[in-house]
Amino acid sequence: MQELPEDRFLNREVSWLDFNARVLALAADRSSPLLERAKFLAIFASNLDEFYMVRVAGLKRRQSMGLGVRSADGLGIREQLERIAGRAQELASEHARLFMSEVRPALDERGIRLVLWNDLPAEQQGPLHDYFRAQVFPVLTPLAVDPAHPFPYISGLSLNLAVLVRDPVTGVEHFARVKVPNNVKRFVRVPGKGVTGWLPLEELIGQHLPQLFPGLEVIAHHAFRVTRNADVEVEEDRDEDLLQALERELARRRFGPAVRLEVGEDMDDHVLDLLVRELEISPEDVVQVPGLLDLASLWQIYAEDRPDLKEDPFVPATHPRLAEGEKATDVFAALREGDVLVHHPYESFATSVQRFVEQAAADPHVLAIKQTLYRTSGDSPIVDALVDAAQAGKQVVVLVEITARFDEQANIRWARELEKAGCHVVYGLVGLKTHCKTSLVVRQEKGQLRRYAHIGTGNYNPKTARTYEDLGLLTADPEVGADLTDLFNTLTGYSRQTHYRTLMVAPHGVRAGLLERIGRQAERARQGRPSRVRLKANSVVDEVVIDALYAASRAGVPVELVVRGICALRPGVPGLSETISVRSIVGRFLEHSRLLVFGDHEDGGVEHWLGSADLMHRNLDRRVETLVRLKDPVVQRQVDALFDRAMRPDTRHWALQPDGCWEQRPGPGQPSHDMQTELLRRSSERGAG
Repeated sequence: MQELPEDRFLNREVSWLDFNARVLALAADRSSPLLERAKFLAIFASNLDEFYMVRVAGLKRRQSMGLGVRSADGLGIREQLERIAGRAQELASEHARLFMSEVRPALDERGIRLVLWNDLPAEQQGPLHDYFRAQVFPVLTPLAVDPAHPFPYISGLSLNLAVLVRDPVTGVEHFARVKVPNNVKRFVRVPGKGVTGWLPLEELIGQHLPQLFPGLEVIAHHAFRVTRNADVEVEEDRDEDLLQALERELARRRFGPAVRLEVGEDMDDHVLDLLVRELEISPEDVVQVPGLLDLASLWQIYAEDRPDLKEDPFVPATHPRLAEGEKATDVFAALREGDVLVHHPYESFATSVQRFVEQAAADPHVLAIKQTLYRTSGDSPIVDALVDAAQAGKQVVVLVEITARFDEQANIRWARELEKAGCHVVYGLVGLKTHCKTSLVVRQEKGQLRRYAHIGTGNYNPKTARTYEDLGLLTADPEVGADLTDLFNTLTGYSRQTHYRTLMVAPHGVRAGLLERIGRQAERARQGRPSRVRLKANSVVDEVVIDALYAASRAGVPVELVVRGICALRPGVPGLSETISVRSIVGRFLEHSRLLVFGDHEDGGVEHWLGSADLMHRNLDRRVETLVRLKDPVVQRQVDALFDRAMRPDTRHWALQPDGCWEQRPGPGQPSHDMQTELLRRSSERGAG
């Protein structure tokens, strides 16, 4: 077998930063509505926060433990951290420039002014003095730093002011920290006539610092922000109660080591040196930001009632199969006639998946509901329906993944609420996150039991179902029902099922199943038969799967990848991946679905799969994931049409180059179409019809 080149993988951390750069490009798009651009600035900032809290924190933890593990592209930990620091500073500077030079001035012109204190005339400053005294001053706590007062703990993602004060009697300078409260809105509405708009809270506090330090002279103040390691590691084998173990670890999370320090460009060097020293942070982890820190708070501005500055609202259509006569109220009747593939957000979550669970909860013929919950909304109708079902005497089993990152507290709350209602709540398998999106309903029909199922790519969350692009299969296929029964028995009991009829299930079956099917296409190509592999995922990182795709490409298999985020595969490399193309589609909705198609219709035997797994180590090795084979010809055609649309030459996308760079296609001045806009229009037309 031909030896593979050592440089065949791209660095996953740099690839993720490139993805966030594509998000930033949406904020730079002047054809987008203004508040949508502000929204993408906020999303970029939130994404980067999480990247540091998890990925950079993980690298630093390995470094502190002396682990010399190299990345798949051959970089050591220090080399990766250096690359990340350089790229992150570059992106942070562009992020700030876009806000300060483009978005903020444009907002000013449209009547949404983000002002500084000195922009305001005295008559507008007056009411703000009153607001500060009544609403802000009582919650502020200045913390001195001197021999009697150690440097205070700075919580992760909090906005703070570093304050320098001088004793007028002794002339001695002191350092103090004032936390900008996170339970007061970041932007304060400026009342009155004249200049109207929003004042950053730290500006208001900064102008009133003398009230916090009476008798001292305030010399200077500077904003700063700290990001800390926020990953949670639960020692499950030591604790009998996983719930209590997780709660303990969440309490520790806020004390994780600092991994990033964001400061304003004008911060005094000696103040910066003090922060770096006291926070025990490396100088390369200091990110200097021109202008405002924490632009994730622009969500508050986006919430303004300015429809003229936002995308037109849309109402998701009801899937045609669920909108006809009796089937408009009876999902089970529709599924007895054939499978239904729903495509969110274009098709309604409420009239498909939510209705499926709610109808099961209310139906007297339903005996049992089995459900996985990874993330859901704060006022979840899914949880409400499961509670109703349990209170009605149905057998309700809910697998709540309480270690879903950053949703742990909410999921603990759901777990306890469901238990109180009488649901059987379980937390999955030790050492594995349960990430699959599955729902199983057992119904009595004419003296027999019939099973109905939903398997999806997205969470049971009606809010994200309006902003995330996801797919879900609703089916009465007996084999799918039998497989899900076996899967739930594995998740709730001592079953160790590893083989299924129409599912691939990680951690035992997904990677092996993918390799088998990719290898089959390679063998077809070597025999001169038609072959093809199409994959749509959030991330493609797993080296074993990537090497299988390289082998398929060398055999002549056309491979089309649609990857929203990280891609460690190099496409288009002569002798390695000439038949592989990789494109990324980013837009109004977050492309989140995972689809796989193996084979070419000319030769028959095409397989279509849908599910929750990305091609990453964690998904294939450390999570319970499900992929379901799509058998219904109508559903298969829907998936083919979606891939065809995504792969059209004139579809707006980013194309990955062999050197790891992403290029926007089609080029400037060339005709193009936005896939999400087209799908929205088709959905609206169908809804109107």
